[in-house]
Formats: sequence, structure tokens, C-alpha cells
Amino acid sequence: MIDQLESLRQTLYGREAIEREIGTERQSTMTKSRRLRLLLVLVVLAVAACAPSANPLTDQALGDGSPAGFLSGVWHGFIVVITFVISLFSDSVGVYEVHNTGWSYDLGYLLGLMMALGGGGAGARGKR
Repeated sequence: MIDQLESLRQTLYGREAIEREIGTERQSTMTKSRRLRLLLVLVVLAVAACAPSANPLTDQALGDGSPAGFLSGVWHGFIVVITFVISLFSDSVGVYEVHNTGWSYDLGYLLGLMMALGGGGAGARGKR
């Protein structure tokens, strides 16, 4: 029965038209798969390009002889909004101290940011 339907279809539409139709379907499927792969590669490259690198100035002393530590990180994170506005108009002010002690400065900076920008999570609870 299926063979008879297939031969009738070939007779009505012509074998070449059916093969073209099948080829177009395969081509569009392959194009979608290629587009998906290309998109995946582009996303991976974009994420890799944005990944931070290691700080070569970690544990190097400032002008006073010591790198910025945990408490400096808390302070710098807390005043980040003010320093950001100033850094827009001055090249001598940055929002992050590159001469730092590493993870302890980063932890302090993160805590200072959370205090300054309200990252405590209390707003996520909602009202009851």
C-alpha cells in the first residue's frame, strides 16, 4: 500500500520535484544546525574575551609601602558610586585599586559594594 502511494506521488509530482523537496529540507536542517554551532562558538568566544585575567600587581606595594588589604577593599567598595562619578572626569581616580593583596581585598570590595548598593537580599523576600 505504501509503495503504491509513493509511486502515485512520483507520478503526479515527478521524481525530480520530490528529490528537490527532500534536498531543500535537508539543506534547511543543516543550515539551522550550522547556525546553532556558529552561535554557540560566538557565545563561547564572547564569554572567554570577557573573562578577567590575573592581576600582575597583586602584593606590590603602594606609595606608602603596603598593598591595599581587606579594610581598604571594604572602603573602596563602599565609596564606589562616588569614585565612579569622579573617575568620569579625572584620569587619576579609579574605582578599583590594582595594588592589592588579592582575594582578601576582593572580598572586602565585594562586601563594601553590597553595603553601598544594597546587596543584602532583603528586597527579594517581598512583603507578607
